[in-house]
Amino acid sequence: MGNEFVTIGLTNPKSTSNVGSVMRAAGCYQVNQVLYSGHRYDRAEKMSTDTKKAISSIPLINIESLGVDSLIDAVDADTKIVCVDLIQGATPLPSFNHPEKALYIFGPEDGTIGQKVVDRADFVVFVPTVGCMNLAASVNVLLYDRLAKSSQTFAGDELIRQSKDVNNNVRVRSNTQK
Repeated sequence: MGNEFVTIGLTNPKSTSNVGSVMRAAGCYQVNQVLYSGHRYDRAEKMSTDTKKAISSIPLINIESLGVDSLIDAVDADTKIVCVDLIQGATPLPSFNHPEKALYIFGPEDGTIGQKVVDRADFVVFVPTVGCMNLAASVNVLLYDRLAKSSQTFAGDELIRQSKDVNNNVRVRSNTQK
């Protein structure tokens, strides 16, 4: 995935805590932008759960400000549209191959993605759980799945040092030290 561009699209989100948590996930997984539709979030805007302040480096844009009515119309024609929701006939996420350039559209906390959007999507996937997950949890699982399947997965102690909280000084000891 050399030319990755990842956009998260939120359909009329209502919960500021979910949007804040989505922004935190966007920062952790290096999402390029987060788009949302509707006005419920605008009325209650507060990024209290965006503890990493991802909003300062990742655009959070209401699509209305772009002059479009649909999340799909907010991205270019090269972007693959992926709806993520519990929709009959969808592909289970473990079987899905992520496109390089994607708009992942998630339904609202108290509803689902509209049929017109689903009909225009290139792919429809779901996270195979018993019951439905929280919006932010679904975004985290999707982004982790994308990272885990990517050839650009990076790991190791340097990543841990960059990512961990300053209060975390725990280390794994080798078997000879135990």
